[in-house]
Amino acid sequence: MSDAKEMKTFMHPTTHLGLHEESTKVDETQYRAMIDSLLYLARSGPNIMFSVCLCARFQKEPREVHLTVVKCIFGYLIGTPNLSLLFKRRESFKLMSYCEVDHAGDKVERKSTSGSCHLIEGNLVTWICKKYGSTTLFTTKAEYMLAASCCNQLLWIKDQLEGYNIYESKILIYCDNRANISLLKNQTLHSRVKHIEIKHHFIRDHIQNGTVNLQFVTTNDQLANIFTKPLTEERLILLRSQLGMISVND
Repeated sequence: MSDAKEMKTFMHPTTHLGLHEESTKVDETQYRAMIDSLLYLARSGPNIMFSVCLCARFQKEPREVHLTVVKCIFGYLIGTPNLSLLFKRRESFKLMSYCEVDHAGDKVERKSTSGSCHLIEGNLVTWICKKYGSTTLFTTKAEYMLAASCCNQLLWIKDQLEGYNIYESKILIYCDNRANISLLKNQTLHSRVKHIEIKHHFIRDHIQNGTVNLQFVTTNDQLANIFTKPLTEERLILLRSQLGMISVND
């Protein structure tokens, strides 16, 4: 791959990976070794997190089509060797999060893929790309569960900041699902979600007491898109720059 062609994106926006049983099998050991290397890089590269996690789902009996996408990721890395996360010095420590769910996006089991990122005054500190362990029938339920999960992690970060006496204001959670926001803020709708596990309901208490502020964000401004779906070159460049990934030569 040292002489591979440079790629502008890690995978084509219309790419959908499944079992592809009609495609030729490839060496499983080599495929897993490539995935292991990419998973290591994804720890400091949020721009490739989604594609690497997607390809990692097919480590058992990988096919040629899966290997092609993995090679595209390497080609993208060859074309962007100087990208790095920038952490700017700030005087305030505003905590915010973006969360989104690609409902039933998995083509094999029809499970949802969740993506979220947490920032302290614009500096990216943690990010998540995860496939749900169970299948959800409704988008709102998946969004509800993700918002609760984000709230749980943000409260932990809040406790750490308070330990240094530098925590400020409310926790902002940006979500692009209006139904989910209404469900969490409107008391009269809570009786309709008894089928959701109780552990996910604690977020509404934090919203009511003012610890968390859940706000709507349009799809175009949703930073978590980079963790849930393949993007066009223009969209990818925009989101990674908003997350603080820049070229060290700039």
